[in-house]
Amino acid sequence: MPKGYWVSAYRTISDPEKLAAYSKLAGPAVEAGGGRVLARGSRVVAHDAGIAERTVLIEFDSFEQAVAAHESAAYQEALVALSDGVERDFRIVEGID
Repeated sequence: MPKGYWVSAYRTISDPEKLAAYSKLAGPAVEAGGGRVLARGSRVVAHDAGIAERTVLIEFDSFEQAVAAHESAAYQEALVALSDGVERDFRIVEGID
């Protein structure tokens, strides 16, 4: 079964306090949903139209698990805390089996 991935590329971080509040809630929500953080940070080399800003990659055992974790009440609470604190491109992607 192909794995599922959250890929989040931040464009701007306008409110670091909201991002910190989100991170406190999102970490446990991701872990409870079976997610494993593979990469997280701001050490990025951007190419083409990319932006060298914070990037996060999280792996789940399946695409369905990744979607369910995003839709969970715990993660939705984290998104409320994040609110308009960042602008990012967030995708859930199915891996290759």
